[in-house]
Amino acid sequence: MNSQRYARICEMLARRQPDLTVCMEQVHKPHNVAAIVRTADAVGVHEVHAVWPGNRMRNMVSAAAGSNSWVSVKNHQTIGEAVSHLKARGMQILATHLSDKAVDFREIDYTLPTCILMGQEKTGISQEALDLADRDIIIPMTGMVQSLNVSVASALILYEAQRQRQNAGMYMRSNSMLPEEEQQRLLFEGGYPVLARVAKQKKLPYPHVNAQGEIEADAEWWSTMQYAG
Repeated sequence: MNSQRYARICEMLARRQPDLTVCMEQVHKPHNVAAIVRTADAVGVHEVHAVWPGNRMRNMVSAAAGSNSWVSVKNHQTIGEAVSHLKARGMQILATHLSDKAVDFREIDYTLPTCILMGQEKTGISQEALDLADRDIIIPMTGMVQSLNVSVASALILYEAQRQRQNAGMYMRSNSMLPEEEQQRLLFEGGYPVLARVAKQKKLPYPHVNAQGEIEADAEWWSTMQYAG
């Protein structure tokens, strides 16, 4: 890859927010999934989480993956599994839900490790998920409608989180908070997409990308990559 591409990817990695995420509970419309993933990338979210029924999971994963190759989508079979995983990482779980105890989404401290829980388009967040959440948040409405499209609501909340984190200097890091292995994966897949596809097909390990954005690999790796058989 050229030096400009390498610098751009490194800048993106340094600004990633591994302790900010979204969890989609059976959000089932592909265009909503794609829009949420796209917004997540725009504000520096590295991975999103999703709970989908088993028979829909493959299609939804394809929709999510196709929308943005820079954001990982982590799948969970149940909301309990998803929330347990996120709480184990020290995240506060915020459910977008109109209730007596709900607070304006702008009153939350998003500089803390945070997961924003978004519910299914028609029925919203399940009772099980609400019981597992730490707080309910709302987006104030002054018109006749009582809710926004799930992808629009996600965008509003994520950009408030971004605003707070920018003010706190959390996007000014010179080095990425992501594990080195994950940085290397993104550098190779983003900088050498054709080679990455071939390496996956041949089940070859990814090579190291050095500080100049160049591939470091031995002759055997290159020979296997070039072998047509």
